[in-house]
Amino acid sequence: MITTEQTVQTFLDFFRDRGHELIPGGSLIPPPGDPVLFTTSGMHPLTPYLRGRPHPLGQRLTGRQRCLRTTDLEEVGDDTHLTVFEMLGSWSLGDYAGPQSLRWGFELLRDGFGIDPGRMHVTVFGGDDQVEPDHHSWQTWNELGLPVEPTTGDNWWSNGPTGPCGPDSEIFVWTGDEIPQGTPTSDDRWVEVWNHVMMRYLRHPDGSLEPLRRPGIDTGLGLERLVRILRNTRSVFEIDVFRPWMSTLPRLWGPLGEPSLRLLSDHLRSSVVVLGDNVTPSPSGRGHILRRLIRRTLTTLWRDDPTRTLSDLPIDLVEHTLDHFRQSVRPEEVRTVLFDEEHKFGVLLQRGRKVLSRSRFLEPLTEDDYQYLHDTHGLPRDLVVYLNTDN
Repeated sequence: MITTEQTVQTFLDFFRDRGHELIPGGSLIPPPGDPVLFTTSGMHPLTPYLRGRPHPLGQRLTGRQRCLRTTDLEEVGDDTHLTVFEMLGSWSLGDYAGPQSLRWGFELLRDGFGIDPGRMHVTVFGGDDQVEPDHHSWQTWNELGLPVEPTTGDNWWSNGPTGPCGPDSEIFVWTGDEIPQGTPTSDDRWVEVWNHVMMRYLRHPDGSLEPLRRPGIDTGLGLERLVRILRNTRSVFEIDVFRPWMSTLPRLWGPLGEPSLRLLSDHLRSSVVVLGDNVTPSPSGRGHILRRLIRRTLTTLWRDDPTRTLSDLPIDLVEHTLDHFRQSVRPEEVRTVLFDEEHKFGVLLQRGRKVLSRSRFLEPLTEDDYQYLHDTHGLPRDLVVYLNTDN
């Protein structure tokens, strides 16, 4: 069965054979001055070049990029969502246009990865009060024989309220056991794997759109989702890069239940990657996101058995993840930070239980109570809710 690394190589070789230069995969940490805490997409490091700056490697690029998103945090544990994941990408910086990108995408999925076109469905931008429908993409897919569903908001890409943006076309693959049915917006067994963005506009603070002087193409393919499809597994948690986590954690801590096992595997693995990019836990910023991941891990871990501890984690599990993401931090350093955070959280829980045992907090808590607990005792709302549930 195809591995994750083989999938990466097939993708990169395809685009390098078509004149794309390989760019190195960057850190989760955006460059100085970027307001975003973490890199959230493969195109993020290329934003200046998509806005028109010449890239030193030319107009055709390809690569892989690790990403982190907290917007999907509550969905982590389903079949497709992860906190840290990898994107494979291809970019045209003022070179070829959207139809060429779509044709190459179809060719790679069909011939390079062997996906039956009968299991593919696409969506395109159907137009709004500012921009007309994406007729070029629609026509291209019709010529290739794939079913098309037009949408509005779902097929308009932007990286924020201002900046580069444009219509996109998404390729979905059917993951159900039955004959494909419905459309991507009506049946969630259609899983999005590849988004092709036609970067044509610059949105200004007043909402107006200015055509870019040099339109570009930005594509992003979810690596773990694609491998799940190629290996025909139920979820992304059953592919090869997650196997060490999914098989080791139950041996350490006993039966966990599928939702808890998935969340623990994702959050621990994600914490290792964030630490591998030299972020440390803190009360704000990137460190707060890391601390939140670790504490969500611990609340899940201790829910059924408070004696479980991160000190049980074998060093080779941490090393496996650091190696996969090509990070040079020593595994022992990562484990030390995880143990230290576990100790701090344990102390905080003890203090929180003591505070909440006071008579004024025995009744249902008010908003003033939550504010007081946060400002006076440093107990965030989610922790208070956890302690009340735990009790």
